[in-house]
Amino acid sequence: MQTKLAKTLGIEFPIFAFSHCRDVVAAVTNAGGFGVLGAAGLPSGEALETELEWLDRHVNGRPYGVDIIIPNKYWGQEEKEAAKLLESVRANIPNEHREFVSSILAKHNVPELPADEDYESKLAMTEATAQPFVDVSLLHENVKLIVNALGTPPRQVIDQVHASGRLIGALCGAGKHAKAHVDAGLDVIVAQGYEGGGHCGEIGSVVLWPEVVEIAGDIPVLAAGGIGSGKQMYAAMSLGAQGVWCGSVWLPSIESSNNPVSKRKMLEASSSDTTRTKYPTGKFSRCLKSEFTRAWEHTATPNPLAPPMQHFLMQEAFERMDRYPEKSADLMWIPVGQVVGRLNQEISCREIVAELVNEFIETNELMNRLLPSV
Repeated sequence: MQTKLAKTLGIEFPIFAFSHCRDVVAAVTNAGGFGVLGAAGLPSGEALETELEWLDRHVNGRPYGVDIIIPNKYWGQEEKEAAKLLESVRANIPNEHREFVSSILAKHNVPELPADEDYESKLAMTEATAQPFVDVSLLHENVKLIVNALGTPPRQVIDQVHASGRLIGALCGAGKHAKAHVDAGLDVIVAQGYEGGGHCGEIGSVVLWPEVVEIAGDIPVLAAGGIGSGKQMYAAMSLGAQGVWCGSVWLPSIESSNNPVSKRKMLEASSSDTTRTKYPTGKFSRCLKSEFTRAWEHTATPNPLAPPMQHFLMQEAFERMDRYPEKSADLMWIPVGQVVGRLNQEISCREIVAELVNEFIETNELMNRLLPSV
């Protein structure tokens, strides 16, 4: 399992764990994998600094990564000053959309937030807001990889990361995206199939992975989308991937900071209980079906806005659902992939890593037995 990328990063297993929870990142890293902290959910570079300082104290010198989100195209892209872009986004969200979201919350009796809380202060999915995350990340020696979750990173970010001696990568959902990553000189490409949780494309994993591997050439490819077992990991690496990028499998883990309601819903869900929708961020992403996803599907409702406006529009709703999970059980946004059907117990991240590795080895032994002896 010591692929070239694993050796470059100095990790035992080529298992990359994306998570917004620092405890998951630390647990997987300490179990021999490579944790990647999702920074987009944090309100500021200062908040990320707090998370990375904690991680540095808990990973025992081991390497980990940081994931940011800078789409190739988004509303207000020409504005590079975060404060001005924030005000512009706030001013341009239609009242129709605000009223629609509020009506759904009211219909389900989700309590409002305290009047003195500013839930409209955070903007995400823009270059202006992601740049501080890059700057902060590169101050930490243990951060060895920066990954952009949506598209090829801006040129200046690529150059900045390379100048620091770190690796930079990006996710892709189609061959044309992989080609753009290659042309930009990225070091790692994460090929995420249709089955994956969160932002995903239209092409299934088994079709996408070998296509991206061929396009990438010598650039290492990580397989993502639908991986929750050692057998699936073996399949991905047999198609040329140098490791796997997993997100959903950690969500109901013991270390995960997800609330008990969302964990329960994931553990009870089947693989057919997810949907691909634009309603959370303005870009297609996969999550559990809910009354919110169904509400946005009606032809009479407004269409989701472009990023970053849609995510900004939904901030109050997400905060209220997180704050009052029992009241919001039927509405809750739970980004997770189709592999959710395999997630049926709350176990530790170390146990998950061990299961992936052991089943990988067992699968390899099975395949070797299928070959004639010589």
